[in-house]
Amino acid sequence: MRIKKEKKKEKKAWEDGGTEGKNRMMRGEERATTATATATATGIRKKGTGVRAWLLLDETGETQVVEAGKHAIMRRTGLPARDLRILDPLLSYPSTLLGRERAIVINLEHIKAIITAHEVLLLNSRDPSVTPFVQELQARITRHHHAASSSHDPADKDLDVTKILPFEFVALEACLEAACSVLENEAKTLEQEAHPALDKLTSKISTLNLERVRQIKSRLVAITGRVQKVRDELEHLLDDDDDMAEMYLTDKLAEQQLETSSTTSLNERDDDTENLLQQDMDDRANAEISVETGGGAASYEGEQMFSSSNVLGRDSHGTTRGSATYSVVTKHLDVEELEMLLEAYFVQIDGTLNKLSTLREYVDDTEDYINIMLDDKQNHLLQMGVMLTTATLVVSAFVVVAGIFGMNIHIELFDTNFAGMREFMWTVGGSTAGTIFLYVVAIAWCKHKRLLE
Repeated sequence: MRIKKEKKKEKKAWEDGGTEGKNRMMRGEERATTATATATATGIRKKGTGVRAWLLLDETGETQVVEAGKHAIMRRTGLPARDLRILDPLLSYPSTLLGRERAIVINLEHIKAIITAHEVLLLNSRDPSVTPFVQELQARITRHHHAASSSHDPADKDLDVTKILPFEFVALEACLEAACSVLENEAKTLEQEAHPALDKLTSKISTLNLERVRQIKSRLVAITGRVQKVRDELEHLLDDDDDMAEMYLTDKLAEQQLETSSTTSLNERDDDTENLLQQDMDDRANAEISVETGGGAASYEGEQMFSSSNVLGRDSHGTTRGSATYSVVTKHLDVEELEMLLEAYFVQIDGTLNKLSTLREYVDDTEDYINIMLDDKQNHLLQMGVMLTTATLVVSAFVVVAGIFGMNIHIELFDTNFAGMREFMWTVGGSTAGTIFLYVVAIAWCKHKRLLE
């Protein structure tokens, strides 16, 4: 009995151990599944953050490639997510030029950049078409840095230094020049290809020439739309002074620093005033205890003078703040510097648009000329059809005569003697002459009715 009980205990322990092993295995599988799901979710999150390579150009002209996600760029530039979507290469956004609180967003042709007061962030810097622009931008920023350093050098005070543009305007000018130059070069290339193709089509209308002109017209429509969008963006900026004022990033940064320092100084001044007031109140309290009634009147007069001087101080502070606000508003609305910069490239892009409009008119004139030529040929074909139809109708009369004489009957014209042959020839000749006469009469009638030229 004891042996049987021990065997049952061993069997039960074995079963319990197997169940525990199974539970451990199931818990291990759950942990593995959870870890896999966590890793998958992490991968999705990493993929969804949209980490891209940005080329960073600082104010000294130094470049470096920065791997940053959308949220990092938003924190660095202060831009909302909808502005960063404009630069997304997967989305087809038209040309855009936006001024924000701390940055300028540029999406012009192949240039997708963010400009701040101290740096430029380029998105598609690895594109071969952007490489020349990067080199030109770096050279301009380097020259601007040297010019700014020279203007602050005390040794160059006697030199006549021209006004230096802010950093953001230097970068903006490089972007505008690159975009306008690309569009102008494409328009010039298209114009050089269009004129020979149109002239060849005018001299000879063929399927090959028509296909070539069709491709040129498609390219013309596409380039015109791109140029028109850039022109509209510049025109919108020039019409709105507030939008241009938003692009003064360096001035806004300097004003913010000035306001911060002013606020700090005002707070320190208020603290000093409170300390003086407290000290004066303590002195008056001590004076009232030590002196008699006359001293009390003097204390009252001193308190009144101090309170009036304090009020005067607050008025002066208020006036200073009001004048500072007015000067800031006036400075923001004084956008003549940026307006002149934008007008120069507006004139350039408007000239490109006029060149494309002239080319479009030339294409339309060529199409009208081709249509006129085709209509003229169609008219000639119609006239030829009228003449052939008339000839067929007249010849059918001669066929009728031949059909009559072709009947199987005996008449004297079929005799083989000389008289019968002569009558046969007169019949054939008369029928032919009558057919020609009818044809001439029909053609003369058509010309009289202006059906034929």
